[in-house]
Amino acid sequence: MPYRVFNLAEAAEYLHLTEDRVEELARSGELPCERQGGRLVFRHNAIDEWASRRLLGFGDERLADFHRRSTAKYHDLSSDAAIIPALIRPEWIEPRLGSRTKASVLRDMVELADGTGKLCYRTELLDSLVEREKLCSTALAGGLALLHPRNHEPYMFEDSFVVVGKTIAQVPFGSPDRSTTDVFFLICCQDDRIHLHVLARLCMMCHQTSLLLEMRGADDPRDLHRILVACEEQIIQSV
Repeated sequence: MPYRVFNLAEAAEYLHLTEDRVEELARSGELPCERQGGRLVFRHNAIDEWASRRLLGFGDERLADFHRRSTAKYHDLSSDAAIIPALIRPEWIEPRLGSRTKASVLRDMVELADGTGKLCYRTELLDSLVEREKLCSTALAGGLALLHPRNHEPYMFEDSFVVVGKTIAQVPFGSPDRSTTDVFFLICCQDDRIHLHVLARLCMMCHQTSLLLEMRGADDPRDLHRILVACEEQIIQSV
């Protein structure tokens, strides 16, 4: 999948944009593309990296719009369409990570991912996370980071999952507002079709509910899991 080439229609479907908008972004040089003869082609890795960086920078209104479109296409909005219970288990949440540097956070989150039993290639995941952070930090204002590998390799995981960590100490992680970070999500999607949707939903949960405040007030993994499930339900009901 990482070496797949999309045509204009496929790129538009993947990015949840119109073909006209994709063509406009490509011709302006904002969206990475190549030319083969007279047509535009898009490499999977390049547009996925572009989309992830763009999504992390969305304001609330644009984020909500993207979430509605990606949800309608790939997920039912009924109560059983919640993704948090399917992707996160209490035992995949570590409320007291001892990490103190960016490098140690990445290592410790990969260790947590390895404990799910769903990670097939631990070293490759860590390398891909490091590469992704070199492109642009996944830290956001508010003290959280949404870690994800640079490439979404289906063979790297047995199934999609998300692990969650809270550090005891505040960690300098490259937040755009230069604040420190203490809440970390590691998103590991086997199916790249849902990666951007998961990213959007977690962004909305963090920015449009009391999730982060409540997480910082809890230290039991089961309590943290209940908080995550409840905040996701708020988002689903608001869509």
